[in-house]
Amino acid sequence: MEQETAKLFAIAILMGVGTIFPAIAIGWIGSKGAESIGRNPEAAPKVQTAMILAIAFAEAIAIYALVVSLILKFVA
Repeated sequence: MEQETAKLFAIAILMGVGTIFPAIAIGWIGSKGAESIGRNPEAAPKVQTAMILAIAFAEAIAIYALVVSLILKFVA
């Protein structure tokens, strides 16, 4: 296997893993947040704020994977 081919496979795996797991986490956070709001509607503003913050942190992991893959693609 050539070096360029191996690099492209590494980038593909990095982006696959780096986007699948944050997507699962975001879905799980949204599901549990909606469930919590359904059980206690009075706490909706607090739950929603915490849920949006947790989703932002999970999304940051996908952005880090994108940045690393772009560095591998164009720099390394």
